[in-house]
Amino acid sequence: MTNKNNGANLGFEQKMWQAADKLRGNMDAAEYKHVVLGVIFLKYISDAFEEHKKELEKEAANPKSEWYVKEPSERYYIKEEKEAYTKDNVFWVPEKTRWKRIEQNAKSPEIGKIIDEAMDVLEKDNDSLKGVLPKDYAKASLDKRRLGELIDLVGTIGLGDRESRKKDVLGKVYEYFLGQFANAEGKKGGEFYTPACIVQLLVKMIEPYEGRVFDPCCGSGGMFVQSEKFVESHGGRKGDIFVYGQELNHTTWKLCKMNLAIRGIDNDVQLGDSFHDDQHKDLRSDFILANPPFNMSDWGGELLRDDVRWKYGVPPKGNANFAWVQNFIHHLTPHGIAGFVLANGSMSSNTSGEGEIRKNILQADLVDCMIALPGQLFYNTAIPACLWFVTKDKNDHGKRKRTNEILFIDARNMGEMIDRRHKELTPEDVDKIVNVYHAWRGEKNSGKYKDILGFCKSTNLQEIEKHNFILTPGRYVGVPEEEDDGEPFEEKMAKLTKELGEQFKESEKLEKEIKKNLKKIGLGI
Repeated sequence: MTNKNNGANLGFEQKMWQAADKLRGNMDAAEYKHVVLGVIFLKYISDAFEEHKKELEKEAANPKSEWYVKEPSERYYIKEEKEAYTKDNVFWVPEKTRWKRIEQNAKSPEIGKIIDEAMDVLEKDNDSLKGVLPKDYAKASLDKRRLGELIDLVGTIGLGDRESRKKDVLGKVYEYFLGQFANAEGKKGGEFYTPACIVQLLVKMIEPYEGRVFDPCCGSGGMFVQSEKFVESHGGRKGDIFVYGQELNHTTWKLCKMNLAIRGIDNDVQLGDSFHDDQHKDLRSDFILANPPFNMSDWGGELLRDDVRWKYGVPPKGNANFAWVQNFIHHLTPHGIAGFVLANGSMSSNTSGEGEIRKNILQADLVDCMIALPGQLFYNTAIPACLWFVTKDKNDHGKRKRTNEILFIDARNMGEMIDRRHKELTPEDVDKIVNVYHAWRGEKNSGKYKDILGFCKSTNLQEIEKHNFILTPGRYVGVPEEEDDGEPFEEKMAKLTKELGEQFKESEKLEKEIKKNLKKIGLGI
């Protein structure tokens, strides 16, 4: 099966991926990822530039235009002025960096050097790209013949023209490729990519219509991209939210900056360790979305025993789960909400003081909802995962007061297998979970909430205290009743008894056969 949610449904992503993947030969997927995505980025900004250039040339013929020129021969020179592009949020693409030149030199042995130079010039002429673009195309280990074939392949797609931008072709191809590279890289892939269905679920749950969105372990920026999509799909505008982030891995940070640049998302995404070098110390965010590394043991906690963020207890040196939770809480506004992924152990662990920290967070009435996820959703881990939703204000304006209440959702039986190793929540699964949560919060037009045995349960803090402050949804939602198949009990028992008798006979026959064979080799019993 193919990935249903990560692709664009444009019809060519899978074909393009298969072709690009063949071209990498023996190159590691982690390395090839930057080669491919960099070439795609070049094609996009060049397409967008060329289309804007044509529009400006038409404008130059209009006497009322600020760019009007009397002599047609002047038209092609005046249109090269940088301001004419940047004022309309189009990247300035100098002539030597344009796709036409790249494509013309695709078969040249110097193509790697030409691309590196193009990347360097683009960074110098566009502030938002400084230090972001890959510049390793000239190195000897990169097969230049295959690089030329990749350029020819990418050249067959329109990415930055108006029609392609309207369909978000680049965004969808980019997202699809990120997912495929994560799959190809296995465990390492999860460090930069969170499956789209999880990101969609988190975003739809917390509804970031406007304000500050923060992710202190932002990977390639999927949470930010999905937040912008959410705003636009609900009639908002780009700019209604502003994104802040931090990423420890330098190459992943570059991926994030490129991902946001191609979509025109303004951002303040910094490079560094969120625990030891918090680049957003004074930030208080309206929304936090995150998928931190699970069960980090080497996070340097012994150096942060007195950190101001540990309001609910000092997290253990050997596991960063509750360091992340408290970091998220610390960065929320008084009305903020956070949705994040954690290992299932965070819901029940009592080792090294984790149970006490969880208890303190619960008694502060910060936990809003807990979701147990199905297995096999993530590329980088087989560890069962859950979603936490934490809010500093359960008396939200326009919503039901939820003081000392928590919603538990058990989604472990949801999702469909998309290949032999991975499962994915379907759009219907996501909507079912989201609708239950919004109804429980008392949102307008969300219907009336009711507990569903085996799926969801609204519980108070007193009940949770009886369970020693453990937050595993299965403890609270119960077990669904089996459907009555309509077959009378007597008939069902007669049929089962008959089947059992036949199985006993078969077992006896097999036992005799085994004894007979053992006797033949002198091992009779």
